[in-house]
Amino acid sequence: MKKSIYILIVFALAFNCKSDKQVNGKLNVVTTTSMITDLVKNIGGDFINLQGLMGSGVDPHLYKASEGDVSKLANADLIFYNGLHLEGKLVEVFEKMGSQNIKTIAIAETIDKSTLIGSDYFQSNYDPHIWFDVSYWKKATSFVVNKLSEAIPEHKTTFESNGTAYLEKLHTLQAKLKSTIETLPEEKRVLVTAHDAFNYFGKAFGFEVVGLQGLSTATEAGVQDVQKLAAFIIEKEVKAIFVESSVPKRTIEALQAAVNSKGHNVEIGGTLFSDALGNPDTVEGTYIGMFEYNVSTIVNALK
Repeated sequence: MKKSIYILIVFALAFNCKSDKQVNGKLNVVTTTSMITDLVKNIGGDFINLQGLMGSGVDPHLYKASEGDVSKLANADLIFYNGLHLEGKLVEVFEKMGSQNIKTIAIAETIDKSTLIGSDYFQSNYDPHIWFDVSYWKKATSFVVNKLSEAIPEHKTTFESNGTAYLEKLHTLQAKLKSTIETLPEEKRVLVTAHDAFNYFGKAFGFEVVGLQGLSTATEAGVQDVQKLAAFIIEKEVKAIFVESSVPKRTIEALQAAVNSKGHNVEIGGTLFSDALGNPDTVEGTYIGMFEYNVSTIVNALK
């Protein structure tokens, strides 16, 4: 699959005579996840042609590029992606595209690997869900500012100004999330979700996090996994468990049924946004709105 996508991109490049950059002078920037699209939009503004590959509800672990995506990638000047094998089926493609004069940039490059959470689920050996630590997203913001400034130096001042403004918003977000979480007693800070996307969140805000499918949605939860987690929920007296917008809810519903069959009532506390933001026309369609929504949902359900 990866090889065939790469061949299609090379073919598109060979016959691409005139890109949008040649028409309006703006850099063509392609992003993968909706979190990265939102970040780059906040920095690049109207000075770039921005196209995101993955929309609301899209699971990057299982994502496969469409023909339309191949065209976007072939016409790109810059591609921002998460890295750490989050976009498992596209990583090899990105690594090979340098020879086609398309610069690919992994957001995770800016994070000190000694601070990352280890994972056996990914070839990188690290948990790739770095956006759930706001301090990492601040580093990602500065990283994007620098990369766009290098690519379009004539707009460096604007990118830096946009970055400063966005960093202030992230600082405010961090304080707001901390304040909301402090209303939840420490013993109730146990987060059970469809897969382990929230470990960086747990590390940053003092939650014990357990995911039914592990770190990658490419793995399936078995009967033993469900029964083991059901016993954990009962032992910890967890009040609510959570569905994720980009993961089928059947696994969490099976977990709820397993818990309830043992005489312990557990509610589905709501749907969290994990590997994708909400719809573009909603508050949850932004990184900041998504994070505020998630924390509010978690705290209210676990109280």
